[in-house]
Amino acid sequence: MQFGLLYEMQRPFEGTSVDWNTLYKETIEQCALADKVGFDAIWFVEHHFLTGFSGSPCPEVMFGALSQVTKRVRLGFGVSILPYHHPVRVAERVAMVDQLTNGRVEVGTGRSNAYELTGLGVDPRDTRALWEESITMLPKIWQSDEFSYEGKFYKVPPRRVLPKPFQQPHPRLYLACTQTDSFDVAAEKGIGVLSSATFATSILAEHVKRYRERVKTSTPVGATINEFWGSNVATYCGEDDTEAKELGARSLKTFFGPDKPYIRDRVNAYEDLLESWGGVPDHLKADFGRWLRQSDDAHKEQARQVGISLDSGPGAARAAFGEMDADTLRERGIIIAGDPEHCIKGIQLYEDAGVDQVLMIMQTETIPHEKVLSSMELFGKHVIPAFKSRSTSAPVAVGA
Repeated sequence: MQFGLLYEMQRPFEGTSVDWNTLYKETIEQCALADKVGFDAIWFVEHHFLTGFSGSPCPEVMFGALSQVTKRVRLGFGVSILPYHHPVRVAERVAMVDQLTNGRVEVGTGRSNAYELTGLGVDPRDTRALWEESITMLPKIWQSDEFSYEGKFYKVPPRRVLPKPFQQPHPRLYLACTQTDSFDVAAEKGIGVLSSATFATSILAEHVKRYRERVKTSTPVGATINEFWGSNVATYCGEDDTEAKELGARSLKTFFGPDKPYIRDRVNAYEDLLESWGGVPDHLKADFGRWLRQSDDAHKEQARQVGISLDSGPGAARAAFGEMDADTLRERGIIIAGDPEHCIKGIQLYEDAGVDQVLMIMQTETIPHEKVLSSMELFGKHVIPAFKSRSTSAPVAVGA
């Protein structure tokens, strides 16, 4: 089992105001500690416009800083949103960070969501094809002395793309998966999974098993098959078990809470798109179904006519968590929280499900910086050593 940290980069906010300077300095301090106490990887998201939720629009900037204050922990794009960026630019940024870190980079990829995409002038209906083209190009760019490409969205005349990654033949590739169909897409491409779909671990185990069976027969887009599976999970470790499990539960519920400042605008944007498009492609229906309002009869009927399920509604897919107590959330593996002994039990649930790495969300607006540091220290002292000798699937830099 491997231990990762996932950063949205959050801290308490008032209205639309966040102390950005403090947030970024605290994040660097936490990551430096993670490197010292034995965490295996640190992942940063790429999000835009999500007021009150994420302050991480350009993870490569953080990686530049972290390359100088860490020595061994791996740095993961969790993820790079390929439809936002020309593949050559993604390849260059990744390779440069990989050189700065002596081959410690992991490359998650994704397509994002309609709200963020439209804010950057990207048509959400194109994102699957854009992602497909980009994920095909990236390994070829890294492995080619001179690269050229002719596709639907990108045309690159013969060029030498510099620098090349430190890792050879190239860093590992992953797909961010927020819905179960994405697991099959990752398997077909022979790339790893970064799952942010929140399941009880008993259900998660079936998804991991299916993915592992399918990925073995893939035609990989990269040089080799990457069958590594990472799962996001809200995590907090403290000396007092009751206090720690309650703080962990509150962190999860606030993280997925329905009152984030960006949510109202996001709902309005999805309803406007549905009306202007008159329908939604199959690959966007799950995304739209999470955000359209059930209470609006007109949009409800229109959505059903084009085959969108509104069973979840805006934020309701995770609203059920709000009805669960801390013990239930912990027993089902939805959170890993409590004293070190209970955190070990929580990690064991994920190991038993076949997960290679838990991507723990510790830094949230409800967990102060000092408590994040304390939680990380307890993991380094008690939890990580309980699994370290059994770990066999760590990503390894191969260019050293």
